[in-house]
Amino acid sequence: MSRPIEIVEVGPRDGLQNDPVLMPTEVKVEFVERLIAAGVKRMEAASFVHPKLVPAMADSDAVMAAVPRRDGVKYIGLALNERGMRRALDAKCDEVNFVMVASDGFGQRNQNASPEETADLFDRIAVLAHDDGVPVSVTISVAFGDPFDGEVPIDRVAMLAGRAAKAGAIEIALGDTIGVANPWDVRERIAAVRAAAPDTTLRMHFHNTRNTALANVYAAVESGIDVIDASCGGIGGCPFAPKATGNVATEDVVYMLHRAGFETGIDLDGMIETAKWLETEGLKHPIQSMVAKAGGFPKTG
Repeated sequence: MSRPIEIVEVGPRDGLQNDPVLMPTEVKVEFVERLIAAGVKRMEAASFVHPKLVPAMADSDAVMAAVPRRDGVKYIGLALNERGMRRALDAKCDEVNFVMVASDGFGQRNQNASPEETADLFDRIAVLAHDDGVPVSVTISVAFGDPFDGEVPIDRVAMLAGRAAKAGAIEIALGDTIGVANPWDVRERIAAVRAAAPDTTLRMHFHNTRNTALANVYAAVESGIDVIDASCGGIGGCPFAPKATGNVATEDVVYMLHRAGFETGIDLDGMIETAKWLETEGLKHPIQSMVAKAGGFPKTG
């Protein structure tokens, strides 16, 4: 249990997009700087969606213009359509993450598209990133369950993964958008996606809506997954999914992995301090993280 696990920090994007507090641009940049100081090397920093739909991300262009550019630090921009893809590339994102949707109910409300239509769109616009030499990844949202349609067929998730890989995605993330996954389902869907996209890196994105996120991270790591999304403080949620509460907290994931002997490159104490900063100064409201409240493993003496 000494292999490295990459943590993709999603707090500045998925963490803030549904928060009742609209964090000013300069405070977002301070958040990013604190995360870097805690050892974060790859993070979602912006979302290029319509500002009327997600007001918290309206300043994404300004955020990307202000974040520190440092060796080894990569910023991901989210895109749902061609305009979003072009904006992310113009903003000099190091990577663009495109969202496919695994169910019609959520797809119509979030992207006004069916699963097949999101895959067709990626076929058409992935070339924009390829032409610019910018890596493009795909997140399959509601991959474990849809807030409107309920069950999501596993073969549809596998189909979308295959389409993403064929169109040149460097990585595929399975998004538990509404926090309904369980460890057994996680293992089954990972196996199905691996069969459909055997040569593409897989990443997992869990919400802790039903208090199963850490168990799901464990199942994913035990299944050989080396890339996990997490959000400082456990902040986050989706504006288009009812009751889709926060992401799994970065410091909770890091604590569990470090105690098991895995390497993340994240300084746990630094991440805890950043979570406390979010609670007292950044957002000024309580956060969900348990480790930020309890601290790390007790030190002798």
